[in-house]
Order: sequence, then structure tokens, then C-alpha cells
Amino acid sequence: MINEVDIEHYKELNTPQPDPVERPAHYTMHPSGIECIQITEHMGFNLGNALKYIWRCDLKQDAVEDLRKAMWYINRELEKRNDSGKTNLDNA
Repeated sequence: MINEVDIEHYKELNTPQPDPVERPAHYTMHPSGIECIQITEHMGFNLGNALKYIWRCDLKQDAVEDLRKAMWYINRELEKRNDSGKTNLDNA
């Protein structure tokens, strides 16, 4: 007969455990259940990184630092677009 301890042990064995390389805890803690990479892999580098820092800022120790990092990537993207004269309408 299966008891509660057996059920909990089974759940632990079948639940992906955080791994500092493959599945860091702050990558998988978002309330939506979605990993940030599922969205950012479809974006350009600068915007993807900005979103990554915004996405996880409240899941790590220093939200302000992560928001500053996001701003750095956004500013870099703005500079790139200003230098090239590219606008959103250019992609239409």
C-alpha cells in the first residue's frame, strides 16, 4: 500500500530540481510558470537581455541592480537604432 511519504518521495524524484547551470532557481520561479528564455530567444540580443533582467528582478536579491542592467541594454539598443536610422516602421 502506498502512503503519503511514498507519494511525496515520488514527487521529489519527478520534479526537476534547480541546477546552477541548466535550471537555476531564479529562472523557474516566475509566477507564470514560463521561463524567460522561452520569450527572449525570439528577440534580438539587447532587447532579450533587457527583458531577462526585468523578468527576474524581483526574484533575485538586488532588483534595482537588475533594472539598471535592463536600462543599459535598452540604451544600447536605442543607440544602435539611432545610429542606423532604423525605426519600427522600417520593418513593416
